[in-house]
Amino acid sequence: MDTFEVKPIGRVIKSPYKERGDAPRQGRLEPDKEAEIEIFEEYRAGLGGLPGISHLYVLLWFDRAERDTLIGRPPHLGGEERPVFCTRSPARPNPIGLDIAEVLSVDGGIIRVAGMDAIEGTPVIDIKPYTPSIDCIPGAKDHFKEKK
Repeated sequence: MDTFEVKPIGRVIKSPYKERGDAPRQGRLEPDKEAEIEIFEEYRAGLGGLPGISHLYVLLWFDRAERDTLIGRPPHLGGEERPVFCTRSPARPNPIGLDIAEVLSVDGGIIRVAGMDAIEGTPVIDIKPYTPSIDCIPGAKDHFKEKK
């Protein structure tokens, strides 16, 4: 398969997390921690102020993550090994991160959010509205809770 290019549309410009290891295992574990995302000028017309949107999916490029890891050790499993595609670890062949963040405000190209676990400086590759009526799947298995 061919490779392809992904261009960032923005960057996390403010975050309480400055280095690898600072962030919680999931941003939802610290829902009051705020961050700011800057959408680059050439993409701001696609932002439109986010009217009526309370939460976003934020797709990130974990630029400081390892890319040669196929086995992970999720902290909630006490070090038990799992295939990387059965984990949410940032260390993976394509280090794409997915956060759900609460939108606090939008000012120009700056989106202030809460509940995100991205490190300051992390490239943002896309944002999409989180829509509970289609994104929440009642009855889906929660393998994080079932394993305990």
